[in-house]
Amino acid sequence: MFDNSVELRQAVKIYKALGEPTRLKIALLLTEEKNLCCSDIMGKLESVAGSTLSHHLKQLTDCGLLDLRKDGTYIYYSVNREVAQKYAPYLLE
Repeated sequence: MFDNSVELRQAVKIYKALGEPTRLKIALLLTEEKNLCCSDIMGKLESVAGSTLSHHLKQLTDCGLLDLRKDGTYIYYSVNREVAQKYAPYLLE
């Protein structure tokens, strides 16, 4: 399934990130709605503090599952569909 050790390491990072329930909720939310900023995500999840949300978003971005786009002081997040299709296709169902 994985051609080399780099892909294997990326798969492990993605699965570890998605193993945390809040990060899985964030990923699922971002498959339904693209380009959400941190405050939009926080409003939809309700029970997550801003600093905790930033940590979760960093984990999901670092493993390659989320893309970010900066616009002024705002950062907008969306799921990297190519990475999701390869490593976690159930997110896209």
